[in-house]
Amino acid sequence: MAKKSTVSKAAPRPASAKAKPLPKVSADGKTIRAPLTQNPHAIRDTREKVLEVAIGREVRAFRKKLGITVADLAVATDISLGMLSKIENGITSPSLTTLQALSRALGVPVTAFFRRFEEERSAVFVKAGEGLDVERRGTRAGHQYNLLGHIGSNTSGVVVEPYLITLTEDSDVFPTFQHEGMEFLYMLEGEVVYRHGNNLYPMKPGDSLFFDADAPHGPEVLTRLPMRYLSIICYPQNSAG
Repeated sequence: MAKKSTVSKAAPRPASAKAKPLPKVSADGKTIRAPLTQNPHAIRDTREKVLEVAIGREVRAFRKKLGITVADLAVATDISLGMLSKIENGITSPSLTTLQALSRALGVPVTAFFRRFEEERSAVFVKAGEGLDVERRGTRAGHQYNLLGHIGSNTSGVVVEPYLITLTEDSDVFPTFQHEGMEFLYMLEGEVVYRHGNNLYPMKPGDSLFFDADAPHGPEVLTRLPMRYLSIICYPQNSAG
């Protein structure tokens, strides 16, 4: 049996008046999409298979970051132009003495040259039904939180927490969540009227909602139970979340 809450006296603005469509359509009926600022297919920072190539790429990257030429680096390190060219192109394996000279000239530790070769990237794989049940604000209201993965310190500077949230007949309405970061919801089962600030969004399976989580938000009316949805929260690493 679905539960409903009493909507607040302040009449919320309908979601349709506030929602912004993703694509814009031109007069000739063709869809105009906003340009992406990142190429998802670009390969960046791939772990190198050959140590010499990895070192060479790092030397070149640090040199260009300082805005100096190979000739400038040659003078600073007393290494020939030919040798530096071979190092940057991964043709030769530099000695420890050479790496120390490069380290001093470029202002980085020797270990920085091995970053692409040694650094690993984290991944979390969770089998169906094996997510971790966690206590979060709202758990006492009967909201079940199943954490689907967590990576703490990482190169992006952002923490992302994906949850599978389940509400049943025993759940209460709890529309007072508020926290730092951004949140993305995707409805899987059931129906809900979800509040974000002064707006109400009726959500059915397949609907999504992406919002600034600093505004008060949460399920306002549990229209059809049981209900399941994905909640993906992201916030800066230096934040408590």
